[in-house]
Amino acid sequence: MSSRTVPQNPDPGAAGGASPDTAGAAPPAPAGGRRPAAGIHRAWAVALVAGMTIVAAAAFAAMPGLLVDPLHTEYRWTRGSIGVAASVNMVVYGLVAPFAAALMDRFGIRRIALAALTAIVVGAALTTMMTASWQLTLYWGLLIGAGTGSLAMTFAATVANNWFVERRGLVIGALTGASAFGQMVFLPALAWIIDHQGWRPAIVTLALTAATMAVLVALVLRDHPADAGLRPYGARTDVPRPRVEPGAARRTVRVLVAAVRNRRFWVIGGSFAVCGATTNGIIWTHFVPAAQDQGMAVTTAAALVSVIGVFSLAGTVLSGWLTDRFDPRRLLVAYYVGRGLLLAALPALLGPDAGVAIVVFVVVFGLLDVATVPPTVLLCRRVFGADGAIVFGWVNALHQVGAGTMAVFGGFTRDMAGGYGPVWLTAAALCGFAAALALRIARPDEVPDGPEGSGSPDAQGDSADDRTAEA
Repeated sequence: MSSRTVPQNPDPGAAGGASPDTAGAAPPAPAGGRRPAAGIHRAWAVALVAGMTIVAAAAFAAMPGLLVDPLHTEYRWTRGSIGVAASVNMVVYGLVAPFAAALMDRFGIRRIALAALTAIVVGAALTTMMTASWQLTLYWGLLIGAGTGSLAMTFAATVANNWFVERRGLVIGALTGASAFGQMVFLPALAWIIDHQGWRPAIVTLALTAATMAVLVALVLRDHPADAGLRPYGARTDVPRPRVEPGAARRTVRVLVAAVRNRRFWVIGGSFAVCGATTNGIIWTHFVPAAQDQGMAVTTAAALVSVIGVFSLAGTVLSGWLTDRFDPRRLLVAYYVGRGLLLAALPALLGPDAGVAIVVFVVVFGLLDVATVPPTVLLCRRVFGADGAIVFGWVNALHQVGAGTMAVFGGFTRDMAGGYGPVWLTAAALCGFAAALALRIARPDEVPDGPEGSGSPDAQGDSADDRTAEA
């Protein structure tokens, strides 16, 4: 079997020795490798820098909604063509993620993170000099899409899996919440810069932020606790760094080929595609222009979206905590039903002013915004075992395909219909479909052996551990 970053047994020391997956996989950690008896474990510093990196990279996803009107005004490009660039960004973001997870296994988290940040800085610099819409697609869609996709949810999952045994769900929730937080928290400042200085200084600000994070990544981030002579947080014995094998891209494709034969991959991926369509594809891309259509000031609309980001962080951390304790399928049903009801009500709530009703909308939507990620990550791990991080990367690619499709649909619908009403109602209906799909995700112990129920020992072990915890 191909190399693995995370031992299948979530507690390597539970049996009094190294887990079967790691035995003989690589040279052992240094003899002094251990969790410090006192003080803050190095894992938390790594998680903090990883979170800050995710925030910086994710801030770029907040820009398309702010760029629609300035680019339309300056270049006379249609909103649909601008939406195409945003769509390419989202799709590339999703397609790069699974390969990034495998490349992190092969070359290390730090190297891939530095390469991704470099691509982001270069793409942002070139965007400030563009003169045609195809250049926006190339620079923002391809370069920045590839860079931010490498620092997305699979990056968060890889860091959490390598550095944490305990609190893994909580850390995944916090890091994935940082993605939404970064996309939203920058919005008020970026909107102010665009309103007073223009769109180019706003992009330069983001590029400088990404460059700063590259320095912190080089100084603090490490690939595995064994590199620092430590155990993962919560491990009872030393965990050796897994053996590195070549062929990261081949492994990623092999995992995909195996996953697509499992019906649960399509059920999980289909629901997560709807998640992308109803967050990145519509709220993060079209909420600000839709609010401006109703007479709302761009800075007010951006501030409302930033509130979504603030509460999405809290909601995702809470969702991670809940995922450690409850059936993730039922959590997904609740999240999608709640999101659908909110989107159905949005056309009646948008107006020129930020009243109580729209504030309640953004707070509750924020709590549900990225809450779907921890349950989806855990379901991928339960079903696909040690390959769960890469499978989640492919599931996340479907998330971004859904987002890109909705971004284009929203732009062309606005051009043709003159408003966003049909877009919100379509998104609400899709949420109902996603809730129905989530109900069809079978537990690992409910699926027979064979290609359709290819539960790995890791998946079965996780399931057993979770049932014990729930009991």
